[in-house]
Amino acid sequence: MKRLHVHISVGSLQESRHFYTALFGSEPTKIKDDYLQWILDDPYINFAISSGRAELGLNHLGIQVESDDALEVIEKRLLAANIGGEKQEAAQCCYAQSKKYWIEDPQHVIWENYHTSEQIEVFGGDHFTGGVGCCQPSFSTNGKWSSKGSC
Repeated sequence: MKRLHVHISVGSLQESRHFYTALFGSEPTKIKDDYLQWILDDPYINFAISSGRAELGLNHLGIQVESDDALEVIEKRLLAANIGGEKQEAAQCCYAQSKKYWIEDPQHVIWENYHTSEQIEVFGGDHFTGGVGCCQPSFSTNGKWSSKGSC
């Protein structure tokens, strides 16, 4: 089964926590000083917010899958459609260790397709071509990965 993932960069974590807790009718399932996450079954979503970003608003969307095999199916389907992205074999991001496949849609919205193998105690440490940090992907206007970065 797949779960939709939405990550939003916020100015005030506490103000946003209050808003999204009321919206979802549920407290966050993961609480860190700079990151909150709601894993919900209704709606079936992995919703995350984080603070400390230069730009506020939608950070990226994603599809969370339950296995490495399911992630590979998505990657192969995208590659067969000539939609290339970037693969991360051992990403450390958002307090989780994951395999990922990043892509950009025609409107330049970033999509993170991923399978999380374990929870970790650091926000990030990613180094990948298409990003400027942990869950902070960046593409140029022509759809090419534009910079390197880390958290």
